[in-house]
Amino acid sequence: MGLAFGKGLAEAGADLAIFDIIPPSPAFDTISADYGVRTKSYSVDVTSLSSLEAGFASVAADFDGRLDIFVACAGVNKVVDFLDTSESDFDRLVSVNFKGVYFGAQLAAKAMIANATTCGSIILIASIASYITIRSMAQSAYCGTKGAVRAMVPPMAAELSRYGIRVNSISPGYIQTEMTAPYSHLLENWKGEIMNGRVAQPDDVKGACVFLASDASKLVAHPLLALSCS
Repeated sequence: MGLAFGKGLAEAGADLAIFDIIPPSPAFDTISADYGVRTKSYSVDVTSLSSLEAGFASVAADFDGRLDIFVACAGVNKVVDFLDTSESDFDRLVSVNFKGVYFGAQLAAKAMIANATTCGSIILIASIASYITIRSMAQSAYCGTKGAVRAMVPPMAAELSRYGIRVNSISPGYIQTEMTAPYSHLLENWKGEIMNGRVAQPDDVKGACVFLASDASKLVAHPLLALSCS
């Protein structure tokens, strides 16, 4: 989904700074040529505050301090029964899905405030699993981390509104990605739970991201890195 969000924002004219675990995903390499925008990838571990800080410092130097949009979509899952969830499983999910999102958003907000952006938008990727129980998958810790992402959006939005920064979340449903590929045997069951009877592709979700990043949603606050909202 991160790739789809990046393409959607690039298509709308945003330059992109991409944080990814080592090495940066080669799937982003063609975005610059395809959409005529500037892109640069950075090797960043979102579970490490020092790695995030180094990444944001590099972006500030490379893009003249400009940061208007931040999309936090790094995420991992672990399908394991609640009674069998280990401390290491739990810590991994919390570190990527919650800690990385929290401090990524914090550093993005600081960068936006520093460059006095007038169109700041922070978009956090949660999950439908934070609203409903997906009975076919045992993922209580994952659901908890995504619920935490949604829960922190309102207070973050309230605090950052004074700086002209909006904060929103997107909660995708069943999406066909590398993360869901191991559970292809569940696709038919999932289709039966979806209104239009089909499991979505990543591109189906990118429009919501572009909307929340743009002035079209400037009154919406609370219900990849991308730079330049013009």
